[in-house]
Amino acid sequence: RNYYGGNWASFSFSGLLSWIKENQQKTDTSDDCEDWRKLILENEEVISLSKKDKTIQHVEDFCFGDQDSAEDVEEAGALPKLPIFGASGAEGVAQESEKECPPMESALPEAESQEPEKATGTKPASAMEGNDTEITSKNESCHSTALGESALELGKTEAAPSEISAQEPKKVTYSQIVREGRRFNIDLVSKLLYSRGLLIDLLIKSNVSRYAEFKNATRILAFREGKVEQVPCSRADVFNSRQLAMVEKRMLMKFLTFCLDYEQHPDEYQDYENSTFAQFLRTRKLTPSLQHFILHSIAMVSETDCSTLEGLQATKKFLQCLGRYGNTPFLFPLYGQGEIPQCFCRMCAVFGGIYCLRHSVQCLVVDKESGRCKAIVDHFGQRISANYFIVEDSYLSESICTNVCYRQISRAVLITDQSVLNTDSEQQVSILTVPPVDLRKAAVCVIELCSSTMTCMKDTYLVHLTCPSTKTAREDLEPVVQKLFNLNTEKETENEELEKPRVLWAVYFNMRDSSGVDKNLYDGLPSNVYVCSGPDSALGNDCAVKQAETIFHEMFPTEEFCPPPPNPEDIIYDEDEIAPEESGFSNSPETKPEPSTEESSSGGSTAVKKEDNEE
Repeated sequence: RNYYGGNWASFSFSGLLSWIKENQQKTDTSDDCEDWRKLILENEEVISLSKKDKTIQHVEDFCFGDQDSAEDVEEAGALPKLPIFGASGAEGVAQESEKECPPMESALPEAESQEPEKATGTKPASAMEGNDTEITSKNESCHSTALGESALELGKTEAAPSEISAQEPKKVTYSQIVREGRRFNIDLVSKLLYSRGLLIDLLIKSNVSRYAEFKNATRILAFREGKVEQVPCSRADVFNSRQLAMVEKRMLMKFLTFCLDYEQHPDEYQDYENSTFAQFLRTRKLTPSLQHFILHSIAMVSETDCSTLEGLQATKKFLQCLGRYGNTPFLFPLYGQGEIPQCFCRMCAVFGGIYCLRHSVQCLVVDKESGRCKAIVDHFGQRISANYFIVEDSYLSESICTNVCYRQISRAVLITDQSVLNTDSEQQVSILTVPPVDLRKAAVCVIELCSSTMTCMKDTYLVHLTCPSTKTAREDLEPVVQKLFNLNTEKETENEELEKPRVLWAVYFNMRDSSGVDKNLYDGLPSNVYVCSGPDSALGNDCAVKQAETIFHEMFPTEEFCPPPPNPEDIIYDEDEIAPEESGFSNSPETKPEPSTEESSSGGSTAVKKEDNEE
């Protein structure tokens, strides 16, 4: 990969276009240099790793916005492209970047406007270049906010004449999206953090939360009878709701109160333990609308596959998370879910962790006698020895994964011009579950992000759709997109479609779900090689946290997982060591460069200090 973070990564708009092109090209990267094989001794054997990431399939992108001369638009605030180590034809790349900057924006829009599904036939451009911008912007994110501010002002200045002439507010063109591409932070995986979930507890315990800032999910939505409506969750929301009758309010509060301590009343549900949660709800004298709200928007479980106990557990988890940071159970990290892995990376680096970016690995070196992995060999031919090796599933070759049966996740990312449910406030973070028409299929989880989450430009919304795959991502998700949004261009829009938000740009793709795979299914892996999965299809992050803790304890049974870091004043240095002030070491644990700029630009966000006080 030309970026870090794997399928947990987050991209700017130009970086995402580069990622799309990279995954639409099916060519394998061949290894011409075999010099590294000379490093393998007679009593050793190698396990070759996969040269190409095959976890992403069926990538299709479409542009529905106005592409007014987008080929001449440059991304505001983009940093100069760095030379690529070992890239062939570096001079040609440099010449091309002079003609069109950034290359992906200038090459793709024209192709998309003619044949969106044939974007791979566009003029070739370096995928590395687009990702260079993203990597640099994320690594230097303490400067990105200030840079982005000036970029946004520039964009406003340039866009002003067209807005004045058109006299139509919030009309966003494709060229504006390209110009403000650095204002987007688009996650490959879409998740929210339960306020009392394992990840929030881990962030607080390990003090990694100092590197991040969060925003409350402001509302839970439901899709019923063709309309989107807000679901009352907290006690105050229930009694202030105008969509529920007084009798329904009492019914709902009575049932939610029961769910909070359902274990104390087994007589009320034990007769239905073998029934589905939906069947159990029908016995509770709840109206159809309340059953819909509880099943799809509170418990957020399947109508056909979820048992009564699983539904009660999910409802209780939802209710326990209410009120810790806001009126909903969820938090979203500013700048996207891709910030979370980086926060842990920063903490690790402060205490001596080393990261080798642009350092691909050729193979694992295994000792024939012991059967244990001794070292890896990188693409420079350098041999690196270690006692333990942790490998992400996508790096394993097909021969190792012969017995593994993977699930797939269908994903879609949309850029829209307005919210699915307009209210007085434009800055809403919403979660919506759309139940399936065919009960054999899974519901679709929709997360809508506003510009104050720092994931999209002003006057746009970033919408993520996720569900377990049954077909390609487009076949799974496009029917839901058509229900909620207007996919027509402005000239083709009918009167009944005017009320729906208009999709400006969209991408569909399938992602491998390698969670839950037993290590024993991998063929021929040494005992000291541990496999971690990519993202799963669940809304929260519990699976990843449990897996990380399990692998850690297998390697270090007596150690504490992610212990609280020592305070800087408690660290004792040897006399021979350089004072921390001189080495610059003290800057990392004490100062907080990112949140200081974010606090001034992200109104309504939840500061990490608030979490600390909770503990």
